[in-house]
Amino acid sequence: MIQAIRGMKDITPDETPYWHVIEEAIRRILAAYGYCEMRTPLLEQTDLFARSIGEVTDIVEKEMYTFSDRNGDSLTLRPEGTAGCVRACIENGMLHNQTQRLWYTGPMFRHERPQKGRYRQFHQVGVETFGFSGPDIDAELILLSASLWQALGLYDLTLEINSLGTSENRAVYRDKLVDYFSAHLQQLDADSQRRLHTNPLRILDSKNPDMQALIGDAPKLSDYLDEESKAHFAGLIRILEQAQISYTVNPCLVRGLDYYSKTVFEWKTDKLGAQSAVCAGGRFDTLVEHLGGKPTPAAGFAIGMERLFELVKDLVEPKHLPHAYLIVDGSDAVIKGMILAETLRKRLPGLRVVNHCGGGSLKSQFKKADKSGATVALIIGEDELSSETTAVKYLREDKPQEHMSEEELVNQLSNLVSNIR
Repeated sequence: MIQAIRGMKDITPDETPYWHVIEEAIRRILAAYGYCEMRTPLLEQTDLFARSIGEVTDIVEKEMYTFSDRNGDSLTLRPEGTAGCVRACIENGMLHNQTQRLWYTGPMFRHERPQKGRYRQFHQVGVETFGFSGPDIDAELILLSASLWQALGLYDLTLEINSLGTSENRAVYRDKLVDYFSAHLQQLDADSQRRLHTNPLRILDSKNPDMQALIGDAPKLSDYLDEESKAHFAGLIRILEQAQISYTVNPCLVRGLDYYSKTVFEWKTDKLGAQSAVCAGGRFDTLVEHLGGKPTPAAGFAIGMERLFELVKDLVEPKHLPHAYLIVDGSDAVIKGMILAETLRKRLPGLRVVNHCGGGSLKSQFKKADKSGATVALIIGEDELSSETTAVKYLREDKPQEHMSEEELVNQLSNLVSNIR
């Protein structure tokens, strides 16, 4: 038997209704803040990610799905969405003397070790802004994400923030960090020793419990920020405090992608084991220029949909069950039922009515109607054909069965749809 590739998970009909709840909330919140949807390809040139994410990051070095196509071009399944969004904005002339608030959603691909909340094909919602240089847009992104958590009933996510300053700030800090960790080389694990001279800031993000004391005593990036970066971060904090958004400044929060600068943030949970970050982002003011565009301030975030699903699935009740299940008795009733169901769907947008197909006794059809979760069963047999009515049996209420004309049925189902949409 052929099975799904390791780390690539089917999303079954039992799960998709919860995804719909999450996706609908995301679309609603993003529309309220004035963000427009962007759609980009799954495949990009490999160089796009090497240049944007960083050639010495774990993603580029170990995790990308890269191959040569028939023309010999090196292509990569997107491991994240920001680089492709920036490329699309530059290519389509969307950035020069313009501001943009954009979002996108879809699958991403990384060859990681699969575990709860982490898959090799995973789904993200990305939100990106361009042309805004102040801390107000950083705050808007955090407020927007907080609005989403509220809409989904998530009240125990915690926010961590930090400032990475400018690339010049980090260059000075990098040297100090290398000197510090080099003096304690024997206390570094193998992964941190590998990162020491390639990406030493990522050592700060190590989850190794044996290294936390060493990391805690390391030099702090905040001591090396320029005045403009300090003022930007202070401006963000003022807005968050006025908006009553709780936060923690985490000096070890550095993010795993090279393109970040100034503000970085993560929304975290303690309910997903090692995969604690549900939403993460920050500023990437140099990325547009780095990829060939004109200097453009930018900021954004990404949400891990699988992780959000794990948090939401026990909190929401998706409205995916049918309103009505159509039961028929006889060949003429089958035809009448098909026509009636089509009429009802057209007259009542949003109505979910399931036609019983494939025959079977009335008893078996009633069992399937009950199992479907439908609120009512609509029954058409010889009596209903002769009287030009439909029998309505209430499956979830103790009410007597009724016969209704088409107009009466439309009125009854209209009330049903509006009450349990």
